[in-house]
Amino acid sequence: MIVTTTDTAPGCRITKVLGIARGTAIRTRHLGHSMIAWIGSLFGGEVPDYTKVIAEARDQAYDRMVEDARSKGANAVLGVRFCSIEVMRNAAEILAYGTAAVVEEGVGPGEGAR
Repeated sequence: MIVTTTDTAPGCRITKVLGIARGTAIRTRHLGHSMIAWIGSLFGGEVPDYTKVIAEARDQAYDRMVEDARSKGANAVLGVRFCSIEVMRNAAEILAYGTAAVVEEGVGPGEGAR
């Protein structure tokens, strides 16, 4: 599966666009970790627990997006983006989305079957 933030994949020709592929994950932090993070925030700097939770959510959303693309018959997801939102206190949603497509590898955008 080719996954890229660009609208095209170098060396590939898009043969079919299958629509939006998306994946989402919502994660919360443990209350005990929230208290430690709150205390840490008083001194500034990175909050490692938040970083870990968001990284896990991002990975899960990415995996779900790729699976959604595969279920549509895609072998590529183009123009991938991530966005996040706090859905409630100490809970964040990460959304990964892009264009599910079928691409032909080894051919430039203007080459291939004519």
